[in-house]
Amino acid sequence: MPEELITAIALILVIEGGLYALFPEGMRRMALQIEKVAPSSLRSAGLLAATVGVGIIWLIRS
Repeated sequence: MPEELITAIALILVIEGGLYALFPEGMRRMALQIEKVAPSSLRSAGLLAATVGVGIIWLIRS
């Protein structure tokens, strides 16, 4: 279990780091636009992303 968690965190870092390395200006613009989004919308998007992620993991593991 701890190995899987560490692997998942490492993959997040690889993906996010890759995006910043490949598209630094695009990531900067996106970060500035996030400030304009209502907290409730960010919360809803985060919950949706987490739910989809859990669903994908559940489908793969079952």
